[in-house]
Amino acid sequence: MDKFIVSARKYRPQNFSTVVGQAHITTTLKNAIKNNQLAHAFLFCGPRGVGKTTCARILAKTINCENQTADGEACNTCNSCVSFDAGTSLNIHELDAASNNSVDDIRSLVEQVRFAPQAGKYKVYIVDEVHMLSASAFNAFLKTLEEPPPYAIFILATTEKHKILPTILSRCQIFDFKRITNNDTVEHLQEICDKEEITADKAALHIIAQKSEGCMRDSLSILDKIVSFTNGQLTYANTLEHLNILDEDYYFRFLEFMQQQNISDALLLYDEINRKGFEGDTVLEGFAEFTRNILVSRDTKAALLLEVAEDFKQKYMQAAQKVNAAWLIAALNVLSEAEINFKQARNKRLLVELTLIKLSYLQQAIELVNNDGVVSKKKLIESAKPVAFRAVPVIRLKDEAPASVPPQPEVKKTEARLTIETPAAKPAATTAPQQTTTTKPAMGGIGSLQKLRQKISAQNNTPSSEAKALTEEDLYVAWGQFIDQLVERKNHSAVTNFKMATLKVIDNNTVEIITENNIQQKFIEQERAGLAEHFQQYFCNKQLTYSVIIVETAQNDQPAEKPLSSKEQYLKIIEAYPLVKELKDRLRLELDY
Repeated sequence: MDKFIVSARKYRPQNFSTVVGQAHITTTLKNAIKNNQLAHAFLFCGPRGVGKTTCARILAKTINCENQTADGEACNTCNSCVSFDAGTSLNIHELDAASNNSVDDIRSLVEQVRFAPQAGKYKVYIVDEVHMLSASAFNAFLKTLEEPPPYAIFILATTEKHKILPTILSRCQIFDFKRITNNDTVEHLQEICDKEEITADKAALHIIAQKSEGCMRDSLSILDKIVSFTNGQLTYANTLEHLNILDEDYYFRFLEFMQQQNISDALLLYDEINRKGFEGDTVLEGFAEFTRNILVSRDTKAALLLEVAEDFKQKYMQAAQKVNAAWLIAALNVLSEAEINFKQARNKRLLVELTLIKLSYLQQAIELVNNDGVVSKKKLIESAKPVAFRAVPVIRLKDEAPASVPPQPEVKKTEARLTIETPAAKPAATTAPQQTTTTKPAMGGIGSLQKLRQKISAQNNTPSSEAKALTEEDLYVAWGQFIDQLVERKNHSAVTNFKMATLKVIDNNTVEIITENNIQQKFIEQERAGLAEHFQQYFCNKQLTYSVIIVETAQNDQPAEKPLSSKEQYLKIIEAYPLVKELKDRLRLELDY
């Protein structure tokens, strides 16, 4: 029984023409060989499994070939090529920098460079994973890499170009390898299946290519596993089963249920998927990719970005014409947000089900609007709700006929909030009976309405005889009483912010509360209704209002503990102990601030 060799080694390219998906690299190298314009140092960089080390070995074999072909390929028949294929050539040295990354390893390599080749033209040194070298090893390598002997060629290979020192990059001819496309991978896998007499569906090979993400070595490894699993019969179904990938039919069914807003069937379908062992993040990720494919299928130009099997392209095209673009864009946002929140969620199944519910009712939530050629997303609102105002009572003026238009509430706007004050209806005073003349309202009640407004305004602007004078001392007393109410309600956060505020009397009906930041302002605004009522009751003044302003102070310029003036000390005392002010008033004391 022959020893099994994996496909990645068995079918490793031996010539530039057999390298898959790197035509821009192989063409350049062949032309450099034909024109005898070889650089002394090369840097091959790119993703894993795309042919960097393979191209380095082919280059080393080709430049030492005794009978090169006209197009710059190795003959594979001369002594140099045969010894190279057998692994006995003395003109090629490979160093794995991942395990030999010290200064001593580089120094031993530099020592070997001094010896000329015994057979052939060049000695080739391939340093794989060169980014793993230490900084001191790089520095030890610099001089040799810059001025090597004419027979020495260095080929460095790496997957992380950004980790290499700029001094190394400047001494090398850099070749960037790209990921292998799905179509190239499928064609190469099909050739191997034909050589190995393996029956494989084109859709199954496309799934393998998608799973490998542009890495040929990974795709060949997956192919070997599935061949062993299926005994040489690759079908679409067993490939999905082996790779633990959801069938795209599930996503088409999800899309159909969501377009019909059939949330019950969508949740039952997810339960079926969950019982098969698929995690929620797999469903979210797969559905996001599916939605993206549907979106690019809407336009024939963008359909080139559709990386699915040929058998499914027509199905995607047909489904894309039935779905609104606004729904697809919004669905991608919902799925992207759900993928981000999946790791932090404790109930992961609930998160996925909530996402499916959002997608099911997404049609009635958004639409796309075209404003002068600019397409924007617009939320749909079922109905606009008007602002609810209190009903204004009807006020009659003595014997006058009722006004046809009710009085409008008086609107007063402060700095911190818009307040609406509705004048309370007062009973009309009794007058002498039998007026000889009556006043009829003007057309539409305009004259009566004007008189009504003037009377209400006069009544409201007339201060009560019992109103207290608004002084700073009484204001702080009232402020302290309200703080005591907050303490009784155990609202300690508000108490702290109320104590930090400063009060200022503007006029007989206006108070200004000065805060240092938005947090203090918000705590005071939360108690606006109760505080306004407390002030009005304490001063017996219904017209009393206040405003809250913010005066930010530089924290660094003030000392940690600011000393209080005599007046500030007194105001703090009466705020905490109102009886002190009462004692001062009874004794008729005059304080010298």
